[in-house]
Parts: sequence; C-alpha cells; structure tokens
Amino acid sequence: MAEGIGAPSHFGRPAPPPQTGWERLRELWQRDDRQQFPEETVNIIKSAFSGGVIGWVYGGLPAFRHARKEFIARSHGELFQNRADAVQSAHRAGLRSFIRYGWRWSWRVAAFVAIFNTVSTGLSVYRNKTTISNFAAAGAFTGALFRMHLGLHGLAGGSVFGIVFGIPAGGLLMVMQKLAGETLQEKRNRERRELYEQELAEWQSRLGVTEVLGQKESSAQGGSQREIARESRSC
Repeated sequence: MAEGIGAPSHFGRPAPPPQTGWERLRELWQRDDRQQFPEETVNIIKSAFSGGVIGWVYGGLPAFRHARKEFIARSHGELFQNRADAVQSAHRAGLRSFIRYGWRWSWRVAAFVAIFNTVSTGLSVYRNKTTISNFAAAGAFTGALFRMHLGLHGLAGGSVFGIVFGIPAGGLLMVMQKLAGETLQEKRNRERRELYEQELAEWQSRLGVTEVLGQKESSAQGGSQREIARESRSC
C-alpha cells in the first residue's frame, strides 16, 4: 500500500528548473537526490577551511619565530640540562605562540572568506549571473561587518577595504572560470537544463507505457464483457 500511495508523485511531471531568485537561493542549501550539496555550497566550505589554514600559518609562523627569539634572549642566565633541553624549551615557547596567535588569525580569515563567498555566491545565484559588482558588494558588506564595532569611521573604512579586496579577488575568480570555458553559474544552469530534459524524457516515456498498458487493459476488459454477454445469451 505504501508503494501505491507514493506512485503518483513518482510518475508526476518533473518540476522545471527554478525560475526566480528566491527559488535558486533555496536550492543552494538543499541536498540533491544523492544527498549532496550544490557545488557552490561545497566551494564556500572549502574556501573557508583553506582561509583558516592560510590565516593560521600567516599569524602563527611570525609569532613562533618571535617567541623563540625572545625566549633565547631571556634565557641566557638560565640553566639547562643540555643543549637539546634548551632547544626543546625554545621550541615549546614558539609552539605556544604559534597556536595562540595562529588561532586568532585563523578564525578571522576563515569567517571573512566564508561571509564574502556566501554573499557573492548568493548574489550571483539570485541574479543568475556572475559580475564584478557582486564581489564588490560582498567585499563592502563583509568589511563593514568586521569593522562596525569601531563606529561610522570603522564602518566606512571596512567597506572601502572590502571593495578593494573584493574587486581583484572577484576578477581573478571570473578569469579562472572563463579559462575553464564557462562560469560556475553557467555550468549550474546547463546542468539544471540537462537534468530537467532528461527527467522530462523519462517521464514522457513512462507516460507512454502507462497509456499503452491502459489501452490493453481496457481492450481485455471489453473482450471479457463481450464474452460474458455472449454466454448469457446462449443460456
């Protein structure tokens, strides 16, 4: 019975690709039939992780070297068991600074990249086109968000910084996508169209089979009714 109840939805006409910006935005955070998120969403997560790693290295390595030098400068009067003990102590001091300052930079860079990519991707999906203005707006919003705690001056400065960062970053990304043959949005639209055409062809094929079976069943029922009527007349 459960299969019979679910059968109509399976044989229903496939839904066309999303036509409005809000429909495309909703689809951006929905899993497909294989329980996978769209490529744009996966790219946002990957870029945030990569930004966190780069931020950790950027903030951690200078802190490691600085802490190690300071430890060596302060420890001339200290006694160590041997040279290896002194080197290990210096490395431990550097490692503590690497973790401490690396984390500070890591989460900030990861958050900045995640917000920037989320806004720029959302604008591209909503407008159904990838333009440099999407990245400029995303940079302005992200920069202002990170500096809003400093008041109006921080808000304005953050917006300018975000635009200066967003335009070249977006331009580089668009050039890379053009070199690949199509932008990510064009690829997404093509895949949507191809998938819809495939599902529509399969639905029409199933519909034709269903109609043929229905005609055969009607013919069989009509034949059996005529046979019954003939037998009743002979009796």
